[in-house]
Amino acid sequence: MKKAVAPYLSVRDGAAAIDFYKTAFAAEELERYDFEGKIGHATLRINEHVLMLADEFPEMENMTGNVAPPTLGDRTTFTINLTVDDANAWFDRAIKAGATEIRPVTDEFYGRHGKLRDPFGHVWSIVTLNE
Repeated sequence: MKKAVAPYLSVRDGAAAIDFYKTAFAAEELERYDFEGKIGHATLRINEHVLMLADEFPEMENMTGNVAPPTLGDRTTFTINLTVDDANAWFDRAIKAGATEIRPVTDEFYGRHGKLRDPFGHVWSIVTLNE
């Protein structure tokens, strides 16, 4: 088994989040399990890497260990770094899909980089590294 680290997001409206990630980041849905009328678990592949998510179940926080950004006052504790072949194209597609710009794509010493917030409160760095 290949070992890896994968983000596991807590969101409100998991079905809409999956649709957003498909549109914004060309995500491929690998699996989806419903639980009590919500998304209990879903696994997506974005740019050859795994992202997992589930709907927020605040009444079960003692078991899940997390809540969605709206429960935190629309804050989050991390940024998801997405390295891509064309930061401008990926960034623009995400904005068109409903993300909001935090920082536009600019030249940095390591490549092109922009930062956005998805409609579910999670922050993404979109990066194309210098070759």
